[in-house]
Amino acid sequence: MLAAATGLIGVTFGVFADTAGFSLVQALALSVLTFTGASQFAVISVVGGGGSPVAAVGSALLLAARNTLYGTVVAPLVRAGRGRRFVAAHFVIDETTAMATAQEAPSDAGDAFWFTGIWLFLFWNVGTVLGVLLGGVLDDPGAWGLDAAFPAAFVALLVPHLRNRPGRVTAFVGALVAVVAVPLTPAGLPILLAATAVGPGLWVAAASRRGGGADR
Repeated sequence: MLAAATGLIGVTFGVFADTAGFSLVQALALSVLTFTGASQFAVISVVGGGGSPVAAVGSALLLAARNTLYGTVVAPLVRAGRGRRFVAAHFVIDETTAMATAQEAPSDAGDAFWFTGIWLFLFWNVGTVLGVLLGGVLDDPGAWGLDAAFPAAFVALLVPHLRNRPGRVTAFVGALVAVVAVPLTPAGLPILLAATAVGPGLWVAAASRRGGGADR
């Protein structure tokens, strides 16, 4: 389901890339080499709005900065040599991190990371190609509901982490920060600010361990 939803989001990206003036080769290069949806949507939004390449890259890097934090979480779960770690770094995104950290057994976490990463990469790039090819037909992605696919995927990723108290605290604080930041800060910054919600979540988890009680 997640891979299929990601493919649909890839179609959305392809459609938006086409309407922003990107060729099939350019859009596919972004999907293959960047492979992080938020940054890719930022690039085509800035370029489509008449912004400079520097502004587009800056926005993309700002959004992709969170993947650096994910790397420190995923690295212990992906036990592999240097070559495989190099490949794994390309797959460190929201979805793979969420699926890996949702597993209880370390061995299952590594398998979930690779399984999710490979299938999402394939569906995302196929979706990108289809979206560009269909761009002339789907002139208004919003009329087809495609603009809702991206946030819907993030909601689906959030659900497994709401089963325990630290996850619920993190989700609540992150949502609160984002709601307050959206009207006050530039596009892209609310996502990074919401990442600070990890702090309260970790504090609740540590307090639960010290108390010897369940974190539910």
